Amino acid sequence: MATRAGSPPASGPYAKLLADDLKRAAAEKALELVQDGMLVGLGSGTTARFFTEGLGRLVAEGMKVRGVPSSRDTAELAAELGIPIVTELLGPIDLAVDGADEVDPGLNLIKGRGGALFREKLVAAASKRFVVLVDESKLVQRLGVGVLPVEVLPFLWRTTAERLAALGVSLVVRGGEETPFITDNGNLILDLTVEGGITKPADFGAELKKVTGVVEHGLFVAMTDTVIVAGPDGPRAMGRTSVS
Repeated sequence: MATRAGSPPASGPYAKLLADDLKRAAAEKALELVQDGMLVGLGSGTTARFFTEGLGRLVAEGMKVRGVPSSRDTAELAAELGIPIVTELLGPIDLAVDGADEVDPGLNLIKGRGGALFREKLVAAASKRFVVLVDESKLVQRLGVGVLPVEVLPFLWRTTAERLAALGVSLVVRGGEETPFITDNGNLILDLTVEGGITKPADFGAELKKVTGVVEHGLFVAMTDTVIVAGPDGPRAMGRTSVS
């Protein structure tokens, strides 16, 4: 596509500001789904943060909602914004909003590169409606373009890694063996690379869950109701389109 002279593609800090504006617009679209009295699942990561900040604004304006944070960082942010926090559920979450690392055409996801995949999946699974906010760079034809995070127990983690490697993947310990990344649950994350991508996410996820030592994996299969994609022409919805 031709560009006008003197109008090079955005880069550096300006590009980040532009990307943030697009993500914020997607978050605002998701905020249209929030109704008074709702119990709202709060995701983790930069895009989900815009939604949480917007929810805090609605609370400041008088809306009565409660939040279920999916990470300690999100819990701290929600508390700062005055959003009442719930950590024990007696019923379903009305709406959960989160980001994703990859989204395939079937709205299956890879999540967890921020390290909160286990709690994020618990929140999503407990929700009546799960909405995901991404920019266009996260849309892929097949999951596995980047790493697939798998949360594992620290105890005898090397034997867990060997069992995972037997599935035909390569892997590394996030943060390295000397100073590994520790999740909010006190566990490690192994980042898996699947050569050629993940052709059958549901089947592969089931195989991962069978591995002793695995706590949870970052494949979110058949869990997403709507994906709101941030783009230069404004946010667009994929899946259930009642937010269009």
